[in-house]
Parts: sequence; structure tokens; C-alpha cells
Amino acid sequence: MDAEMGAPDFWNSNERAQKHIAKLNGLKRAILPVVAYQKKIDDLAVMIELMAGEDAAAQEAYDKELTGTLTALTTELDELEIASFLTGQFDRNNAIFSIQAGAGGTESNDWADIMFRMYSRWAERRNYTVELMDVQPGDTAGISKATILIKGENAYGYAKAERGVHRLVRISPFDSNKRRHTSFCAVDVVAEITEDINVELNETDIRVDVYRSSGKGGQGVNTTDSAVRLTHAPTGIVVVCQNERSQIKNKAAAMNVLKARIYERRQDEQRAEMDKFYGEKGEIGFGAQIRSYVLQPYQMVKDLRTGISTSDTQGVLDGDLDRFVNAWLRAGCPRHRNKDIQMDE
Repeated sequence: MDAEMGAPDFWNSNERAQKHIAKLNGLKRAILPVVAYQKKIDDLAVMIELMAGEDAAAQEAYDKELTGTLTALTTELDELEIASFLTGQFDRNNAIFSIQAGAGGTESNDWADIMFRMYSRWAERRNYTVELMDVQPGDTAGISKATILIKGENAYGYAKAERGVHRLVRISPFDSNKRRHTSFCAVDVVAEITEDINVELNETDIRVDVYRSSGKGGQGVNTTDSAVRLTHAPTGIVVVCQNERSQIKNKAAAMNVLKARIYERRQDEQRAEMDKFYGEKGEIGFGAQIRSYVLQPYQMVKDLRTGISTSDTQGVLDGDLDRFVNAWLRAGCPRHRNKDIQMDE
């Protein structure tokens, strides 16, 4: 593919050239880290050979360096292995991430706001870019729903692990009697579809409503009918976008989200595996959660799909979610489904 870029007619079609370069860069991002890792293994073998001919003092120094190198290589190998699981058609795409408050009223609205912050921090940890597409404030506090676009390499591949209902147990800051409350929020994740995926929609099936944007955004946003809501009649899917000042830009962004959600629904129906993921018609309440965040009477976050748990609740709420994401990806890999296989193989 590198050689093809040197052909005289390579840039005759700018669109074809850009797709070629994007595909090439994606392959390099997948392959070059493995090549670099192999070089580090080779260097390690040379270090071990050098140790054999040294005296005891020198070997002790080599031992310390070897231990540090092995620790770093083990961590890097784990990251390479996790990345190798992301082989789905859309795993490399950006992710459209929606948070919906469920059972619990004001408590759930506040929980949705906490989750919004948690996932924003998680995206920052992975050097992803977060774009707010829509947010609907709660009646008293927090938010009732928010949609964000997470941009970055393999964003959807990792973010899809969070699709489901999340349960919070804590002492309510809104209860004067300081009682313990349980709240629920649902997370839905779909891949942002690219131009090479064609999703045909009948315009007569889509109702377009425009209205004034709410929340932060400046005078221009709040005093013009720039917000756009699209309703797809056959499926009942509703998409709202109000982050741009331009109604045209908001409509285009909302249409992209609508196409992505319709495509995801069609894929789910074809695979007949809706039970594996949280669907939009699932109940956001007891018995449907994939993860529990318990802050009272003890501190623990536990993923009910993989059994992974931690007492570092503050770290999790600050975006330290990779332990859960990675465990879910491992559980979905055929090589790791056999419980007899040790993770340190």
C-alpha cells in the first residue's frame, strides 16, 4: 500500500486516495506496535546473554534492570492483547454515547450527571475527544438525558462494553433524613457510521421539529430556533442535537446519529442477539443492571457480567473504567471463555 502511493495516478481521485491513506494508517497503528514489541523482546534476549558472563555484582544490577523491563513489557503485552480483540466491523469508529436517567426521579437525574462526568473523564484518560451533542436537564437537579460523540481510535470498540443499565446505591444528598437510595441509568452506545455504509431512509418517515436550544451555549444558541429533533416514525427512535449555532449543522449531526441507531437496530435484529446487549425497550430498573456502584454501607463497584470488582469507588467515578472494559472484552474472546485458561499464560 505504501508503494501504491507512489503511483503517478494515485492522486487522480482525491476521495479514493484519502480512503487508501486512512486504511494504511489504520493498519500501521495495528501492526507497528507489535513489531516494536518484538524488538524489545529481542533486546531482552541480548541482555540475558550478557548477564551470563558477568560477575555477581554486575548480575545483581542486571537483575534489577531486567525486573523493571519485564514489568513494563507485561503491561504493554496486556494492552496489545486487548487491542487485538477489537476486530468488529465498526470497532475502530467513533462512538455515539447516550446516557438516560431511569427509575429514581431526582436521584437518577443526579446519577446521570455523575455518569456523564465519569465517561468524559474516561475518554480524556484515553486521549479521546468528547463532543456534546445534546443534554436535557432534570426537573430538579442533574440531567435526564445526554448524548455525546467520543472521537478516537477504537472508540466504539472500547465504549460498547458500557452498554447497559448501571445501578447506584448511596445516601441521598436530596433526602433530609439521610436514607439510602438506589438509582438507575441506562447507557446506549452505537458506532458512528462512515460514508461507505449506506443507510437509506425515507424522508416522509422522519418528522423534523426545531426549537430554541436550552442550557449553556451563548446568546446565539438560546435565542434562535437552532435545536433540531428528528423522530423516525417506523422505529420510534428520537434524536436531538443542539450543540451547534446553525440549525443546518444540528440537523446534519442529528441525521448521522439517527442513521447510526437505525443501522445498529437492524444489525441487532439480524443477529437475533438482543439479549446480549441492553436494548432501548429494556427496563431501566431492578434486575436489569450490568454494574453496581455501592457507596453505602460499604464501598464497592462490581461488574455483574464478569465478576470484576474494586473498592476504589472514587477512582472509578473519576473515569478509571479500563479494568471493567478489558475484562468484558476478554470474556467475549473465544480464547478466554474457557475458565480453565489462566490469564497469565
